[in-house]
Amino acid sequence: MSPVLAGILQLLALVVALGLSYRPLGDYMAKVYSSEKHYKPEKWIYKAIGANPNVEMRWPAYLRGVLAFSAVSVLFLYLLQRVQGSLPGSLGFVSIDPDQAFNTAASFVSNTNWQSYYGEQAMGHVVQTGGLAVQNFVSAAVGIAVAVALVRGFARSRTGELGNFWADLVRGTVRILLPIAVIGALVLVACGAIQNFSGIHEVGQFTGGTQQWNGGAVASQEAIKELGTNGGGYFNANSAHPFENPNGLSNLFEIYLILVIPFALTRTFGRMVGSIKQGYAILATMATIWLAFVGLMMWTEFAHHGPAFDLAGGAMEGKETRFGIGASAIFSVSTTLTSTGAVNSFHSSNTGFGGGINLLGMQLGEIAPGGVGSGLYGMLIMAVIAVFIAGLMVGRTPEYLGKKIGTREIKFAALYILITPALVLCFTAASFVLDTPAHSMTNSGAHGFSEILYAYTSGANNNGSAFAGLNADTQWFNSTIGIAMLLGRFLPMVFVLALAGSLAEQKPVPETAGTLRTEKPLFTGLLVGTIMIITGLTYFPALALGPLAEGLAA
Repeated sequence: MSPVLAGILQLLALVVALGLSYRPLGDYMAKVYSSEKHYKPEKWIYKAIGANPNVEMRWPAYLRGVLAFSAVSVLFLYLLQRVQGSLPGSLGFVSIDPDQAFNTAASFVSNTNWQSYYGEQAMGHVVQTGGLAVQNFVSAAVGIAVAVALVRGFARSRTGELGNFWADLVRGTVRILLPIAVIGALVLVACGAIQNFSGIHEVGQFTGGTQQWNGGAVASQEAIKELGTNGGGYFNANSAHPFENPNGLSNLFEIYLILVIPFALTRTFGRMVGSIKQGYAILATMATIWLAFVGLMMWTEFAHHGPAFDLAGGAMEGKETRFGIGASAIFSVSTTLTSTGAVNSFHSSNTGFGGGINLLGMQLGEIAPGGVGSGLYGMLIMAVIAVFIAGLMVGRTPEYLGKKIGTREIKFAALYILITPALVLCFTAASFVLDTPAHSMTNSGAHGFSEILYAYTSGANNNGSAFAGLNADTQWFNSTIGIAMLLGRFLPMVFVLALAGSLAEQKPVPETAGTLRTEKPLFTGLLVGTIMIITGLTYFPALALGPLAEGLAA
C-alpha cells in the first residue's frame, strides 16, 4: 500500500468514527447542561466548595466564578511545583524554579499545556497526577462551561441569567470528561501505553551504554490530554514517544479523542438553541476548514523535492516511521486547529509551507473545530462578525438566531478577535528588538523568525505545541509566554460572557423575508470567507516573513 493511500484511508476511518459519535455525544452533552438534577457525588463537591448549584448567575457573577477558580488553580499548581522536592513520589527531582513554575501553572490552567521542560526529567508522580492531570480535566471543563453560557445567551430572552458556573464546571468534569477519559485510558493501555507508578529504571542499549526511563500514569493522562484538547505530554517527545503513543491504532484513536468533543458540541449548540440545522451550519464550517487544511498538509508533505524525498516517500524528517507522513499530517493539523498542542512529529521539520499551515491553523483562532468549548464560542463570535458584514452589505440591522447584533454586541465581538493577534505580534516584535531572546533561536533567517512567531502564536492561542529549535526555558520566554497564555485565555472569556449577557437580555426578533438564513450553505461559505479574510489581513505580513519566505526559497 502506498503512503498516500494509507493516509487517505486513515482520514476516512477517522471521519466515519467522528460521524458515528456526533449525534449521541452531542445530544448527551445538551442533556447534561439542561438537566436540573444533581447526582450525589456532585452534591458532595458542591458542599465541599460551598457552592449553591441552583442559583442562576448573570454574566459578571459567572465571570467572577471563572476567574476566581482559575486564579486559585494557578496558585495551587505553582506552589505544588515549588515544594516538589519535599513531596513523596518526586522521583528525586528537585523543586521547579520560580519562572518555570509560573509558566507551567499558567500553561495548564489556561488549557495551553505549553512545556519548556523535559517532563520525564523534571516532574514527579505527585505533580504529574495531582497537579497537571487534574488541570487537564478542570481547564477543559471551564472552556465548555463558557461556551454553554454563550449558547444560553442565544437561547434565552428577557433575562440576563446564564446558568451556574459551578454546576457547569462540575457536570462537565463528572458527567462528560471523566467517563470518556476512563474508557480512553483503557483503550490506550490495550494499545500498549504504560500506566504505573514505578520509579526510574536504567535500561541497557545495543551500543553498550545505558539510558534512564521513569514510568508513570501515562495512559490516563494521555487520554484527558487529548480529550480535553490540552496537549501536555508526560514525556518531552509527547505523542511521538512510544510510551504515550505506541502504534498506528493508538495514534488514530488519539486524533479521534482530540476532535470528538469539539465537533459534537455543534450538535449540542443546535439542540440548546432549538434548531439542529444551525448546529449543522457551524459543523459544516468547521469540517470544511479542517478537511482543507488536512488536504493541503498532506499534499505539501508528500510533495517530492529531490532524491532524498523520493527515497523516503516524502518529507520524513522529524516524523516517526511507525506513523508515516499521512498520519503525522492529520495529527499536526488536528492539534493546531484545536487548542491541543500535542505532537507526534516535529513541526519544525515540516516543509516551509507545512509549517505555515500549522501556524495559520492556530492563527485562525483554533475554531475548526477548536478546543473543547473555546472552539464553539470562537466560531460563534466569527458568526456574529459574518452576520454583521452581511447586514452592512444589504443595509439591514444584522440578526443571528433571533437576536439583534447591535453596537454593543459587535464591540464585544471585535475586542474578542483583536486580543490574540495583539499579544502574538507585540511579543514577537519585542523578542526581536531585545538582544537576549534572539539568542535562544537555533536557526537564523525566516526559519528562526518562525520559531519565535510560532511560540507566541501557540501561547496566546492556548495551543501549546512547539515549533522545536527554540530554547524557551529562559526567564524572558517563561515569563512573557506565561503572560500571553493567561491573557489569551481569560480576556476573550470576558467579552464572550459579556456578549452572552447582552444577548440573553434581548427579546426575540421575529423572522422576516429579509432575515439572513444562517442555516443555509450560503452562510457557511460567508463564514469561511470571513474567517480566512480576517486572519489573512491580520497575520499575512508576519507569515510572509517566516514560513512563506522559507517555502518560496526552498
